[in-house]
Amino acid sequence: MAAALAIFVVYTAIAGNGVAQLRPSTLAGHTGSVALVGAVVGKPNIPAAHTQAGMRFMLKDAHSANPARVAVVYHGSVPDLVKSGSDIVVNGTMRNGVFVAQPGSMIAKCPDHYKPAKSSNT
Repeated sequence: MAAALAIFVVYTAIAGNGVAQLRPSTLAGHTGSVALVGAVVGKPNIPAAHTQAGMRFMLKDAHSANPARVAVVYHGSVPDLVKSGSDIVVNGTMRNGVFVAQPGSMIAKCPDHYKPAKSSNT
């Protein structure tokens, strides 16, 4: 049983998504599909995500002074947590200097400062 579980874990690690997670500062020169992780710069036009032109915004390295930024175009549903400064992940590829995200691939990362509601026990 343990051997089967070990084989499954190795298989899913190798054959699973296998998509590199990169930040805007490490994206240059990378080809193929990647998961781009970063913080949204400025106020994204969320309704545009459902238009032919798509939602266009910039991503920067999250929680970093690195000035690297990358333009992103995205189509599809946008999580409620997405706003200026939100940490997100989108899958896609670079095309002509713009990161073209796969439709519906946007995931908002939970804020680090999230705290559960205080207990009302007295």
